[in-house]
Amino acid sequence: MDQVIGIDLGGTAIKLARFTAEGELLAQLEQPTPQPAVPGAVTMALCEAVAELDPGREAAWVGVGLPGPMDVEARVARICINLPGWEEVPLAEWLEPRLKRRVTLANDGNCAVVGEAWRGAALGFGDVVLLTLGTGVGGGVLINGALFTGHNGAAAEPGLIGVDPAGPPCNSGNRGSLEQYASIAALRRLCDRDPRELSEAADAGESEAIQVWEQYGRRLGVGVSSLAYLFTPQLVLLGGGLAGAARHFLPAVRREVELRVQAVSREGLRIESCALGNGAGRLGAARLALQRLGGMMTED
Repeated sequence: MDQVIGIDLGGTAIKLARFTAEGELLAQLEQPTPQPAVPGAVTMALCEAVAELDPGREAAWVGVGLPGPMDVEARVARICINLPGWEEVPLAEWLEPRLKRRVTLANDGNCAVVGEAWRGAALGFGDVVLLTLGTGVGGGVLINGALFTGHNGAAAEPGLIGVDPAGPPCNSGNRGSLEQYASIAALRRLCDRDPRELSEAADAGESEAIQVWEQYGRRLGVGVSSLAYLFTPQLVLLGGGLAGAARHFLPAVRREVELRVQAVSREGLRIESCALGNGAGRLGAARLALQRLGGMMTED
């Protein structure tokens, strides 16, 4: 039985799982990301985690999702702006001799949208934009069912689009990017409370918490509106750590999009939460490894 490992590398946690070629979950593991998350320490942590997840070496391929763009060959992490020291890191080359398995890399947002399209909320949709709302704001785009990565592998980074020329500086070098209004840090600038606590307060009917989520949703809706004009997708999916509170801000996002986007550009548009939660990234990384390394046809 062909097996594959999918890894979702984040700034605070490494989530990995072993799957069959049909996407059935066989084993999973989560552990903290080394701090500071420099490339060498992360590489060793990945090797140790894979050995623990697959002691019998049953998986032949490994897909790794990272928070940033890869090169065209999906071998080098070009830059991960929220991880220290991650510039032009040949991670696949480092991992393969240690893991004795073939490795492919992908942007974590791309992994998430591929996972949702395979077994989640994007199943059956051809044109999809996904945003991951967490430490940063990442994302991925499907056009006619195919992953859009641009001519050099670096597209798409929807969290880095500008929404306010005078806004806060971004680690990317931009100012006023969507990430500065829709990340966990951005939410804390609105109200210095833990997102989980803020969500529970809104559940309890606290007016201040409800208003904060409303404001957050309006700001996110501004960015989604720009993406709607650019891609005219059938579906916009919201994932990542903050998406667990989507019930509090999703109505505001939808209202903002309806106000800002003319009807022809949002015709049939749905804006929903991801179905796979934090599991989408590792599933998508596994799917991409199967397609790229295992010879799976992209249409199946």
